[in-house]
Amino acid sequence: MRLNGKRAIVTGAASGFGEGIARAYAAAGAQVLCADLNKDGAARVAAEIGGAAIGGDVSREVDVQAMVDRVVADWGGLDILVNNAGTTHRNKPILEVTEAEFDRVYAVNVKSIFWAVRAAVPVMKAAGGGSIINISSTAGIRPRPGLTWYNSTKGAVNTATQAMAQEFARDNIRVNAVCPVMSATALLTEFMGVPDTPENRARFVATIPLGRMSTPDDIANACVWLGEDASTFITGILLPVDGGRCA
Repeated sequence: MRLNGKRAIVTGAASGFGEGIARAYAAAGAQVLCADLNKDGAARVAAEIGGAAIGGDVSREVDVQAMVDRVVADWGGLDILVNNAGTTHRNKPILEVTEAEFDRVYAVNVKSIFWAVRAAVPVMKAAGGGSIINISSTAGIRPRPGLTWYNSTKGAVNTATQAMAQEFARDNIRVNAVCPVMSATALLTEFMGVPDTPENRARFVATIPLGRMSTPDDIANACVWLGEDASTFITGILLPVDGGRCA
């Protein structure tokens, strides 16, 4: 199988893209630690795929370190880290975004990667390499109005991804980003800033050339490829999985 013997952490694995990635990884042969603030949700997914689960807040150093410590203790190392957990502020005028909303979106979307890299990279270095996959967004490439601070967090993720790819290449640690277009996940209403109705969905889908939103399977397929040995010469890419939205 494509990920046979690989040991992976997937954050935000209790639902949405994270759940899809965790399921695809397990189906491809990986041992998967499902990490999520929603520990019960992570445990449900882990039980269904034969993985392990851990609760935690990715914006807190101690919680992220516990995730890495757990996978090393259980399986002896870490081959793939998927930084998927994320959040947004509601789509609204920039002057209406509160300081608390700003701080939270940066903590979850950006600072989480700071902590994850500090915890995971030493383990990967010691093992001779690994793959870090950051789930970014088309918002960091072709931003939509009303989501300015969310957009900027994904721009930061994209820049950090490319810089880390350069810095960690000498250690055989690949760093890539997957950039989904919007999907029918729990954050859809926040991204649209309007009620989730067929009419409102249609307005956003009209901006996607292939005529639909992304799905967890779409994102998971990209993540399997970036985690497997077939992509060992791929690093520093920002991979839009977007139906042509950024074309």
